[in-house]
Order: sequence, then C-alpha cells, then structure tokens
Amino acid sequence: MALERTDEQERLTAIVRRFPQRKVVVVGDLVADQFLVGEISRVSREAPVLILRHERTETTPGGAANCALNLAALDARATLIGVTGEDKAGDALLGKLRTARVECSGVIRSSEVQTTTKVRILAGQTHSTRQQVLRVDYESAPLEDAEVHEGLRARLREAAEDADAIIVSDYNYGVADESMATIVREIAKRREIPLLVDSRFSLSRFPEFTSATPNEDEVEQLLERQMETDGELEAECAELRARLGFGALLVTRGSNGMMLFEADKPPLHIEPVGAREPIDVTGAGDTVIATYSLALACGASFADAARLANHAGGLVVMKRGTASINRQELLSSVLRWGEVA
Repeated sequence: MALERTDEQERLTAIVRRFPQRKVVVVGDLVADQFLVGEISRVSREAPVLILRHERTETTPGGAANCALNLAALDARATLIGVTGEDKAGDALLGKLRTARVECSGVIRSSEVQTTTKVRILAGQTHSTRQQVLRVDYESAPLEDAEVHEGLRARLREAAEDADAIIVSDYNYGVADESMATIVREIAKRREIPLLVDSRFSLSRFPEFTSATPNEDEVEQLLERQMETDGELEAECAELRARLGFGALLVTRGSNGMMLFEADKPPLHIEPVGAREPIDVTGAGDTVIATYSLALACGASFADAARLANHAGGLVVMKRGTASINRQELLSSVLRWGEVA
C-alpha cells in the first residue's frame, strides 16, 4: 500500500515535473576538472616521494560548465555563455558538454585564452579506494580581451530572449565583469525572470540580483569575520541580504544544512538530507544553484526552491568527483525523505 504524500511532497514533485519545460542560461567562467587516477606502486629512489602508476585521466566540466551540466541532467534546456582556449582541455570540456545536451553556441574559443584546468590527483594502493592527494591548477589570466567580452555580451542577449532564468557563475576569471552584471540585470528586469549568482570571491559586485547561494565560509570571508553562533550568523546574513538588495539569500552549511533569508520573514533552517559524512563535495555548489534556479524558473517559492536544492546537494555529495544528479534521483529523494524542516 502506497504511503500518502505530504503537502510538501506534492508541491516539490510538481515543481520537478516542470523542469523539462524551462530554459536556463548560465554565464560565467568555464573550468575543466581533470581527475588523474593511479596506483601507488613504490617509493622513489631519487627522493622520498611515492611513485604513482597512471591508470587513467578523466575530464569533466567544472565551474559554470558544471552548473550547465547539472541543469541538463535535470532535463532543463541549458545554454552556456563563456570562453575556452583553443586547446585540448577546451576540446575535452566542450565534448562532454555537447554529449550532455548543453547548448554551447554561446561559448567562444580564443587562442588568447588558456582553458582553466584543475587537475586532482587520486591515488591509492592496489584494491583500495583512490583518495585525492594533490591538486594542480592551470589558471588562465583574467579575461581582458575587449572583443571577446563584446562577443559574450552579444551571445548572452540572444540566448536570454526566451530564457526562464539566468545564472551568473563567477570564479574570478573575468567573464562576469561589471558590464556583464549590468546587462544580465537589465535583461532579467525587462523579462521578469529570476537572476541568480554564485560568486566565489566577489558576491558584493552583484547587487540587486534575485538571489545568491554562498556557503558559510564564503559569507565569513566576505564579511571578514568568523561567526561564533547561529544567532550571529542569522543577524549578519539578514543584514547582508538587505544590503545587497537580494530577494533571498540561501546560505549552504555542509552537514548543518542550509539557511534561507527573505525580507520580512524569519530565517528558514533546512536540515540536511542524506548521510552526514559526504564522499566528495567537489562541485556541490553548482548542483545547488542549478536546482534552486530551475525551481524558481518553474514558479516555486524561495523556500520550496531551497528545499529542492537541499535534496540535490545531499545527493551529489555522495558521488565521487565533479558529479551531477538526474531528475528521477531528485524525485526519489523527495518521496523518500518526506517533509524537510
């Protein structure tokens, strides 16, 4: 006999079923996440270091590209605006995105740019689980090419004409500059669609957006202080939301769940879904903002969008590497866990 669904389950599942009808544009910094996997064979005679016998190297979309990939995995129409170099990492990145049904006509290839690549080295003994032991970043200089910037803005304007939401994914590599922020604000206001931002270092550069999804550490870095209590965090985040003019601020807190701040409402504490100990948090923030934005694009309230994002985050941290979840996994989680506080 089937269990009766709660009102919340009915609302959330109805939202998820509308995902395929929505288009979301993601504009921001594209990253190639590479995972170099190998077996620790022995200690080198040249120096007191381990020798890693290479097994395989995998490239997956990271940064704004991972956000777009998560949208596509949830069956939305995902369009990506960004730039890659004319290099092997860029080739691999775009190949994975196109295979995942991400619309990449808004991506510019430039010989003046190096595709930002983050290489995570995963090592272990024979028959043991491979663990991340080192990360090597190949970073492009911040994008300053005026012609490329103008091309990105033109492609954004075209892609956003039938969009249901826009996400700015800022990893501080220059795509989401002041002019881009101004344009997305104008488009979102004119079309009356949600505009969201995930900014690793510069959230204060994006005022008057619909919402943002920083984690607790990013909030503390922005405010240049560490929060000692939940009450202190609540007060500071409420003030931050008001100062930046966001409709809502969703703060992710790892094993402590999430907190949602809206005007004229008390903070909403959302308990974590799933296991308390994550397997891998790489790219989890991209999954959260993709789900949150897509729900808002479907007309969900901030609270219900946050609850769905909480389910999505709880699922993706149980997967290794830069991962995504699909719509059926999200629906199953909502029905399995029932009402979320």
